[in-house]
Amino acid sequence: MLNTDSSVHCALADGYQAVLAGDRNIVLRTTGAAGSFLDFAHSVAAGLSRRPRTLECRFLYDARGSELYEKITAQPEYYPTRTEAGILAREAPRLRSLCGPATLLEFGSGSSAKTKHLLDAWLAVDFQVRYIPVDVSESALLQANRAISERHPRVRVIGINSTYEEAFALLPDASPTLVIFLGSSIGNFTEAEAVGFLRRLAASLGPEDKFLLGLDLVKEPAILEAAYNDAAGVTAAFTRNLFARMNRELGCRLDLASIEHIARWHPERRQMEIFARFNQPQTIHVRALGMRFPIDAGEEIQVEISRKFDPAALPEWCAACGLTLRETFTDDNRWFALLLLEKTATGSAS
Repeated sequence: MLNTDSSVHCALADGYQAVLAGDRNIVLRTTGAAGSFLDFAHSVAAGLSRRPRTLECRFLYDARGSELYEKITAQPEYYPTRTEAGILAREAPRLRSLCGPATLLEFGSGSSAKTKHLLDAWLAVDFQVRYIPVDVSESALLQANRAISERHPRVRVIGINSTYEEAFALLPDASPTLVIFLGSSIGNFTEAEAVGFLRRLAASLGPEDKFLLGLDLVKEPAILEAAYNDAAGVTAAFTRNLFARMNRELGCRLDLASIEHIARWHPERRQMEIFARFNQPQTIHVRALGMRFPIDAGEEIQVEISRKFDPAALPEWCAACGLTLRETFTDDNRWFALLLLEKTATGSAS
């Protein structure tokens, strides 16, 4: 049965073995989940105090944001999801043979729709599979867990509503593990953030663990810009929803109609950059902190980046993070890649 006790504040390093040994599907929430009101308020205030102004993209994924993101992935211009799903559908049996029996632990699991290919491949060999989805969106976890429970009764689901790095503490108890990070979500990190994250992950992996990383590759700017500016306006609604959440939860008093979604390719940084442009002067109130931030007409606030990757540079980049590239899977157009990695035998990079 699925127990959705979101009031549990678990220190993942304490008592987690008891959870692993149980027989129920469960969703656990930690104090680091993005639903924290004060966490949101302090993050917004810090981002608006910077120059240039930025907001953390993890707060895009409230219940409405998660719903909009799933709609984005279905838009005809948005190639990453269907391209990556196609690679997984084709290569999942090969991945099972390379990884052997393992717990599947997924960062940023969302709806877990693509993960069904891996679950199917594991269940074709193993009688029971343990799946640990980790996501900042509790609503996405609950919906995904229900769907997986119905589709795959032999999958034990332990949903973790937390930040990714909190979940590193699960790895020793869950080993052998295939850690999964799909959707090129690593591209939402700056280069320094990505390298730091991957080094800490590598240090947490055991000798029997593997890491499956999805990466969106560099391609024609017109394809990239269309993917983040869909004709139906779903991505624009996704961007504006962050400010709707700020109004609702932080009392920011923003006129959403005058906030415009902007997404453009930055060739030198090899990244899509997504902004909210304010088309008239406004003041953002963060009432819980007693702070106000005047915004000028024409000012842009960055809400997300999506970095794209050069295939030729990937082996060296992974090695610098303490990871050895075991195998690369890609599509016929070479638009997207899945990397199967393991901890470098000599330890993580210094």
